[in-house]
Amino acid sequence: QVQLVESGGGMVQPGGSLRLSCAASGSIFSIRGMGWYRQAPGKQRELVATIVSDSITNYADSVKGRFTISRDNTKNTAYLQMNSLKPEDTAVYYCNAITMGRSFWGQGTQVTVSS
Repeated sequence: QVQLVESGGGMVQPGGSLRLSCAASGSIFSIRGMGWYRQAPGKQRELVATIVSDSITNYADSVKGRFTISRDNTKNTAYLQMNSLKPEDTAVYYCNAITMGRSFWGQGTQVTVSS
């Protein structure tokens, strides 16, 4: 089992920045990759960014050049640095961890971009 706890969400003005954190516990040795997803009201959950083997990253086109995913194994934590935020980035952001054949989710953290 892997437990994930997100933090760092909040309200920010357009153009601002936030850094989300995802602290992992439990069978962390089994984690093969981590990612961030988001779900806006009335929309399906969508991929934001993933990181595999601590260095191979993938981003949704809508966040490329603005968001950066990283992972600190010494702290068992993944991060999502979000810059140049736009109102359309408003959503609940979820952390995800993949092991051999299983997927785990955090409880989500709200990000609101509004003036």
